Amino acid sequence: MTTKTILEAMNESMARAFAAAGYPDAQASVQLSNRPDLCEYQCNGAMAVAKKAGKRPLEVAEAVAEELKREELYAEVGAVPPGFINLRVSPAALAAHVRVLAEAEQCGVARDESRKIVVDYGGANVAKPLHVGHLRSAIIGEALKRMGAFFGNEMIGDVHLGDWGLQMGLIIEELRLRKPELPYFDEGFAGGYPAEAPFTIAELEEIYPTASKRSKEDEAFAEAAHQATVKLQSGDPGFTALWKHILTVSKADLKKNYDALAVSFELWKGESDAQPLIPGLIEDLETRGIARASEGALVVDIAEPTDKKELPPCIVRKSDGAALYATSDLATLIDREATLSPDCYIYIADKRQELHYTQFFRVARKAGIVPPAHELIYIGFGTMNGKDGKPFKTREGGVMRLETLIREIREAVSTRIAENPDITAEERTSEQVALAALKYADLSNQASKDYVFDLERFASFEGNTGPYILYTAVRIKSILKKYAEQGGAAVSPADLRPAESESEKALFLDLARYPEVMRGAWKELAPHRICQYLYGLADHFNSFYHAVRILQEPDEGKKRGYLALIATAERVIELSLAVLGMEVPERM
Repeated sequence: MTTKTILEAMNESMARAFAAAGYPDAQASVQLSNRPDLCEYQCNGAMAVAKKAGKRPLEVAEAVAEELKREELYAEVGAVPPGFINLRVSPAALAAHVRVLAEAEQCGVARDESRKIVVDYGGANVAKPLHVGHLRSAIIGEALKRMGAFFGNEMIGDVHLGDWGLQMGLIIEELRLRKPELPYFDEGFAGGYPAEAPFTIAELEEIYPTASKRSKEDEAFAEAAHQATVKLQSGDPGFTALWKHILTVSKADLKKNYDALAVSFELWKGESDAQPLIPGLIEDLETRGIARASEGALVVDIAEPTDKKELPPCIVRKSDGAALYATSDLATLIDREATLSPDCYIYIADKRQELHYTQFFRVARKAGIVPPAHELIYIGFGTMNGKDGKPFKTREGGVMRLETLIREIREAVSTRIAENPDITAEERTSEQVALAALKYADLSNQASKDYVFDLERFASFEGNTGPYILYTAVRIKSILKKYAEQGGAAVSPADLRPAESESEKALFLDLARYPEVMRGAWKELAPHRICQYLYGLADHFNSFYHAVRILQEPDEGKKRGYLALIATAERVIELSLAVLGMEVPERM
């Protein structure tokens, strides 16, 4: 049973029609009309064909249109000046097509890819709480990972923790000031170090900012922290044991917060995992003449003749011998190539880091760290701003913790649900709705664009919001449940019938587009495309719902056709939301 998309079927028919009209080499494709009042689909291929053939575009379009009228796929075919071919799909053909999709796995989206793809997202630092700045990376990264898996790819998400460097030395020294009696600071200690960490996550999160502030005011403390960092990186057993406690406590808290967002990672590696590879990397870059000395530092030139602006060299070792983020990222890439050898890497980070990723990718290519066949993709996201247009802050002006943000949106959604008199206390479900409000608000925007975080709007059950999409799905569930309670047997795709009204056909057309929408969103790495589609689908369902009295329809065949149609819509909504990392509750 074929699960070709409606566009594929139309393009095949268009190729046949052009060939039958005497133009077998025509490259004519069908596209969704941007004037649905005139037609549903359109083809402008006659323009290019006419130019080659020395004919008027309208003459070619009319000849092709006559051939298309022989096809059962169309209800209407028209040629209009200057040479467009306007199309309306036959309701019978449309119903047959949607029936095939509804019976197929994933509603016709084929799992026909088999690449291995690493998604680098999260970017959390140990010993620091997640804040709103981490939100977009986590949400976008999780959606892209799920999108790739939807098509059959092996997706590997790596949180890539910031777990190395001076921040560790600062924490260790601050802890030494507070608890000098701990065995980790006793160089003569010969016993086993405690299995339990000498601090809680709350204490740890307070220790780092205190130490950071102290280092700016106390030169002796800053130097001690630097020496502690060197000592840790040299393998001191006491400091290494303490560092492992920091990781254990931090990871547990990070996992709890990521779980609250329904975000998970296959790998919990950090910058520390790449450190052993850095000396060999530096030596290799020097030996092969890829890196050069510059004012005491080691740099790699990355500028190319086609660059439209000047790009500075990538520094891989500072003048004091320290490595940088680029060095760590390159070493991480070496590790990933050796252990995973993926076909593609997708890095998700703030768009202000574009230069870093341009430099990093070019050095990786220049040094041959990744083979040409392995893709390197960077997705830069915009900032989440407050209503003042500036980066989102707390009322006090500080950076809001992620768990605080999640709590606030839960409260806002609970308030909205409680305002609905038709929902009993037992039926109120805010957890999944709150998560959808938060995630959908982010994902419905193009990743590279900034957006304003408006809690009141995002929690609304009206407009282009997560709660609106969920409420649409729950409304469909409620209708199907009521039909079952009335003694109706379960409906199936076989019950689908040709549309008889414009609102019914609009819903059919949306469902027919589902596979191509998902394929296009994945090809563009654009979750917002799925959100756009869901909003249109929800609107068309609600128009149909208000125009047709589904359960009151006296003709049982028609009624079951309506129910099969909305059941397919509900399934598509659930599949799409799951790909974006959201779930539909049974009730709202």
